[in-house]
Amino acid sequence: MPTAIDNASLPSRSKPVDIDKSHNLDRLPRLVPRKKAPPQQNPLPVPPTPPLPPPVDSQKLHFHKPTRRILSPHDYELFEASPTYSLILSFVFSLSQAAADKKISSTYQDDASDAIEKLLSVLSAVEEIVTRCPPVDQGGSRFGNPSFRDFLDTIAVESSSWHSLLNVQSDHAIVEVSTYLHNSFGNRARIDYGSGHELNFMMWLLCLNRLSILPQSTFPRLSLQVFPRYIRLMRRIQSTYYLEPAGSHGVWGLDDYHFLPFLFGASQLLNHPYIRPLSIHNELVLEEEGDEYIYLDMVRETMASKSVKGLKWTQPMLDDISGARNWEKVEQGMRRMFVKEVLGKLPVMQHFLFGSLVPAAEGMSREEELGVNPEEKEPEGGEMVVAQDGVKHVHRSDAWGDCCGIKIPSTVAATQEAKKKGEEDSFRRIPFD
Repeated sequence: MPTAIDNASLPSRSKPVDIDKSHNLDRLPRLVPRKKAPPQQNPLPVPPTPPLPPPVDSQKLHFHKPTRRILSPHDYELFEASPTYSLILSFVFSLSQAAADKKISSTYQDDASDAIEKLLSVLSAVEEIVTRCPPVDQGGSRFGNPSFRDFLDTIAVESSSWHSLLNVQSDHAIVEVSTYLHNSFGNRARIDYGSGHELNFMMWLLCLNRLSILPQSTFPRLSLQVFPRYIRLMRRIQSTYYLEPAGSHGVWGLDDYHFLPFLFGASQLLNHPYIRPLSIHNELVLEEEGDEYIYLDMVRETMASKSVKGLKWTQPMLDDISGARNWEKVEQGMRRMFVKEVLGKLPVMQHFLFGSLVPAAEGMSREEELGVNPEEKEPEGGEMVVAQDGVKHVHRSDAWGDCCGIKIPSTVAATQEAKKKGEEDSFRRIPFD
């Protein structure tokens, strides 16, 4: 039985013990509801599409062979503020908008355009020249094949008749317009290809638009028939002559050679009911839809050309972009990238050509005034800066694709050499992936 002492030590049930809670409550942390973090804002605004000016009166133009005019940072500043800069943005973005929410096959139902058919025939004629100028044996080398120069020389000889077929009337106009086509397939001296050469193809189409040969009604077919045909042609040229990527970083982790297919392709998929940016990792989607959508076709071909399996290892930015919420975000990002990484890079734009249809701004330098040889006569063709003693090549370390003199072997060449050895299906997997 409990003793009296034991009973005395127990608190009485009728008298609850008073607890001073004020001291303990002061020590408790104040509960503050979490606020949702504001979405990160891209500091670069989405570039709009400037209005496309009407075609020019060719009778008032003085046609001449296009030359480089961006020979210094000051020249680039003049170009960036010029109507020509807006003209380029307007044309490229208008082509991208013309592809919005359309399958490639849907454009076959459009009214037939004689100009489009002639453009496709020109590209077919270029592909025939590839067959007529086979690569020389280089003993397994993955660097550019010198037969590429014979290919370009043959194009220069035959392109005059192609432009007459396109209804480019005067000889001087043919010289100007055809120069952009000649520079659409790569650099003759370096045997390389990059986004600058792709831009030259756009400028070739722009010149034809300025001459009223390609009105805006043809833009959907330009984006979804002519441009994909050009990309397929370039794949054959790249794999035949082992064209080296122009620059040592690829096109920002998207593709070793091309950029614009991703802009046009993102526009195609803007409101697709079930294909999402993340779908590029689904091989079944790539296989079933790649023939209809440029973006998916580019991913499919990029993966096939690599000897390492996995986009995050071979095309890291393309892998990152797949996490975007929707295709609108992707398309907006591609617009920003075109402005910043193509038109905004002096190492790319220093090779840009200006004529009468794509005119330079007043005050921009001229090659002859500075004693600079045309680019085709410069074996290295590196970046140009104006100094007191003339124009010199400078090795840059602060920009993409900075040094034109660095030779980068082609991954396409590696794939082709593997096929010759019967190793085309042997992907190398990254450990722990």
